[in-house]
Amino acid sequence: MNEYELIMCIVNNGFSDEVMDVAKQLGATGGTIIHARGTTSKEAEKIFNITIEPEKEIVMIIVDKNIKDKILKGLYDNCGNKSKAQGIAFSLPIDDVVKTTN
Repeated sequence: MNEYELIMCIVNNGFSDEVMDVAKQLGATGGTIIHARGTTSKEAEKIFNITIEPEKEIVMIIVDKNIKDKILKGLYDNCGNKSKAQGIAFSLPIDDVVKTTN
């Protein structure tokens, strides 16, 4: 049975610290940030009346499955598509985790 979930949050460049602050306040212990570039069509920008910032950051956070929903809601409330971060967050199940002990 899966104990962990991977939360991925894609936000505009410069908002990964905000994502991690929210996630840590809700129980996450850390994450990994990847710099990325998004793509969209000009037609989509016109339809939704928004400007899509192409420079993105992807924040990957492994969390206990029991706190996943709380963190996803926190990210939606603080970093979602109606914020300056224009974020989207989702989770994926993790089959196995290799942990090190000290």
